[in-house]
Amino acid sequence: MTALHSGVAPTLPTEHDEAAADAFGERLFDAMLGTFDVLAVAIGDQLDLYRPLVGRWLTSVELAEETRVHERYAREWLEQQCASGILEVADPTRGPRHRQFTLPASHAAVLVPNDTPAYLTPFARVIAAAAVQLPALLEAYRSGGGVPWSDYGPAMRTGQGDANRGLFLTSLAQDWVPRIPGAAAALAAGGAVLDVGCGEGWSTIALALGFPEARVIGVDVDEASVLAAQAHAREHGVGDRVTFRHADAAELAGQDADVVLAFECVHDMPDPVSVLAAMRAAAAPGAPVVVMDERVGEHFSGAADDVERLMYGMSLMICLPDGMSHDDSVGTGTVMRPGTLHGYARAAGFADVEVLDIDNDLFRFYLLRG
Repeated sequence: MTALHSGVAPTLPTEHDEAAADAFGERLFDAMLGTFDVLAVAIGDQLDLYRPLVGRWLTSVELAEETRVHERYAREWLEQQCASGILEVADPTRGPRHRQFTLPASHAAVLVPNDTPAYLTPFARVIAAAAVQLPALLEAYRSGGGVPWSDYGPAMRTGQGDANRGLFLTSLAQDWVPRIPGAAAALAAGGAVLDVGCGEGWSTIALALGFPEARVIGVDVDEASVLAAQAHAREHGVGDRVTFRHADAAELAGQDADVVLAFECVHDMPDPVSVLAAMRAAAAPGAPVVVMDERVGEHFSGAADDVERLMYGMSLMICLPDGMSHDDSVGTGTVMRPGTLHGYARAAGFADVEVLDIDNDLFRFYLLRG
C-alpha cells in the first residue's frame, strides 16, 4: 500500500533544484490561466458573444441586450476577455457600464464561425464539454469503464464537427484527394466514395463540393451526427448529391466503392480491425482505402511536441473513455502510432500500409493496400 493510499502524506524530497521547481510552477500557472481563457472562450462561443463585437464598439449593456444575457455577466466576461488581451477597450477609465469593447479583426478570424482552418473556437467547446464529464471520467478511471460519446452532449458533437470543418472544406478535395493514387480521377469520372465515420458530415460535404460528378456516401454510428450532417449538406447545396447513413461498419460490405476514406475516427473505434475489414470489403478491386489519423511520433519518447501533447489531452478526456465505454474495446486512444495502425490493417487483411506524401501538421495519411 502506498503512502497516498494509506492516508499518510508523502514526504517531499529534502533537496531539489529550486530554479527548476520555480520554472515548472510558472509553466503550470500559465496553463491554469490558459484553462480559464479556454473556458471563457467556450462561454463566448455558446452564447454567441463574439459576433456582435466584430467591427463595433459595444458596452456591456449593449452586448447584453443583443445577446440576451444578464448585463452583470456580460460585463465580467468583457473585462476578462480584455484583461487576457482578446478584446480591446476604448477607454478603461469610463464607468463599468459605459466602457466600450471590440474584437480585433485578426482575433475574429479565430473566434467567430467561418469555413477556414483559422477558426479554433470549436476546440474550446470540445474541452469545455469534456470538463463537464470530470466526475464520470474519474469513475471510469477507477472502474476501467468509459464515458460514451453521447454523454458528452451536443457541444462535444458540434465542436468536433466544426473543429475540422474549415480544413476539410479548404483542403480535402483541393489538396489531399489528388495525392491519393487514382482517387481524383475516379471521383471526377463519377465514381463512388465512401466516407466512414463521417460525423457531422463536413468531410463528405467537401468531397461533394469538390467532385460534383461523384456519388458520395457518408456513414456514422451516431444518429445525431447523421441528422446534423444531412442538415449541413442541404445548407451547402449538396443535399441531393450526398447520402448519409446511420449504420454500423459491418453493413459496408459490397458497396463496390471507388474510394474508401476514414478521417480521424479509427482510433476511437472499440474494434478497429473489424471496421477496417469492412472498409476493405466495401472497396472495389484496386480502389484506394485511406485512413487519416493523428500525426503523433512513431514511438513514445518521453517529453513530446505540442501536437502529441494535444493528442494525449484529447485521449485522456475524450477518445480513450469513449472507446473504453464499449465491451471488449481494444482501447486505442487518440495517440495511435503508425505501428498500431499497421497492426490493425494487417489483421484486417491488408497486405501493406503506405504513408502518403501529404503535408499536414496534425494528421498522417495511410494508404492501405491489398
